[in-house]
Amino acid sequence: MEMEDYHTKLSMWDNTREKERRRLLLEEAEDKQHDGVWIDEKRGFLDKLISRKRRANIEPGVGRWVSYLNRERKLDNLVGQKPVAPVAPKGLYLYGNVGSGKTMLMDMFYGATEGVIKHRRRFHFHEAMLEIHDHMHDVWKRRDDGKSMESSAFSWISGLPFDAKIKEWLIGEEKYKQDKHQKHILLAVADKFLVDRQANKCGASILCFDEIQTIDVFAIVALSGILSRLLSTGTVLVATSNKAPEDLNQDGMQREIFLELLSKLDETCNKILVGTETDYRRLIPTDGSTQIHYYWPTNPDTRSMFEAMWHDITNQTGGNITAVTIPVMFGRSIEIPQSCSGVARFDFEYLCGRPVGAADYIAIARNYHTIFISDLPAMSMKIRDKARRFITLIDEMYNHHCRLICLATLPIDNLFQGTEEGPLFDLESFQFETEAEGSKLRRDVSAEGNVGAGPSTRGLVSMLSGQEEMFAFRRAISRLIEMQTPLYLERVKHVHSSALQQQQGTPVLTKQSTVSQSAPL
Repeated sequence: MEMEDYHTKLSMWDNTREKERRRLLLEEAEDKQHDGVWIDEKRGFLDKLISRKRRANIEPGVGRWVSYLNRERKLDNLVGQKPVAPVAPKGLYLYGNVGSGKTMLMDMFYGATEGVIKHRRRFHFHEAMLEIHDHMHDVWKRRDDGKSMESSAFSWISGLPFDAKIKEWLIGEEKYKQDKHQKHILLAVADKFLVDRQANKCGASILCFDEIQTIDVFAIVALSGILSRLLSTGTVLVATSNKAPEDLNQDGMQREIFLELLSKLDETCNKILVGTETDYRRLIPTDGSTQIHYYWPTNPDTRSMFEAMWHDITNQTGGNITAVTIPVMFGRSIEIPQSCSGVARFDFEYLCGRPVGAADYIAIARNYHTIFISDLPAMSMKIRDKARRFITLIDEMYNHHCRLICLATLPIDNLFQGTEEGPLFDLESFQFETEAEGSKLRRDVSAEGNVGAGPSTRGLVSMLSGQEEMFAFRRAISRLIEMQTPLYLERVKHVHSSALQQQQGTPVLTKQSTVSQSAPL
């Protein structure tokens, strides 16, 4: 409650300061307007010439800087100093192996704060990165809009009873203030990052962040800048990762920036190793009547059962199957070839064989509670990019509690084993690809070149060995196994209860291990 009171006071302080700042600006504008008229009417040509020469001797920009500082001092006296954030309790940084319970513990904590902490947010890594991109786009767009008089930021000036020169001066003062306050775009983004747009809430006291990663330069720079800012203003972080904080950036990218983040995490979070080699998802009990959601191998019998499941579920929702288009972000959209009241169907190539990514998968997961995917192949070196997209897809389906129904070539445990074309990771192939592309790995890099230096030699070896991807594959297998269990399917019903009520009569298929089965638990 103390932290929420702080954010409320901070918001009130910001609003009051902005009102007083504009009042001071208007007073200065009135004085300039009056002085200008007096000069024109009362002073002679010589006086005006002397006045202009004095102004010309002032170094450009100094006058605006001095007036800005004087105005800020006046505001400090009128409004008072900025509220100081109370000492926040230490957060948690949970790290450990796949299936050790990190995300479950974080979600239990997040659920326990419902109704107690009003301002809170939970993000998965992909979702957080997209929101950061979205906020950066908004900041840049506002800065571009600010270059015109019609900009909403300066619209309050256009209707004032001043001549054009005074309005031009006001706009210049506003731009100068914005440049001072938004010199670093990540600080501006951090201040907006915890805003819940749908609930119109801001100033979150708690940030839950699942699967912190540093997959590229942009992730390191963005996470370091934004998390450092939030932790400095009293936000409590509860995070999960497969690595300890000091091991997140073994590639050595943007080392100085990363070390600042490490220092802030050490100061504000307790690091806890969830130390177990056991994947507890494999121990979730099942029963003999569990409905099949993962069919293998791909043959006429399993395809027939997959089709029967599709028709049973879509008939429960009216059976009106259509092709629709849903928005993604930044004006993009994705077509859903078969859509029926919260149920969608794709084949593997459509979802993972095209240049789509996390934003598309999040859009699908937010619009559909049940996803059918057919023709999952064995993941090999030959289709490594498709495999990585499939892993991202599984992450988002799992994070949004979607029911996933698959028709695959292999059982879950063998899905990422590779085929006769070669294993999923091959050091020589990675090396060749790296040299051919000028030492730029084919990774999901959001910012390149002028953002920062490339990885160190030690980091390059780490990337070439596929450590991050191997962990991601193990996580995908573990999550696919859990997504077949009654416990997960009950959670799907709870999260999507209103949408699934009309499907409660869906027939249950009995397991037939000779035809279709989940991976052994």
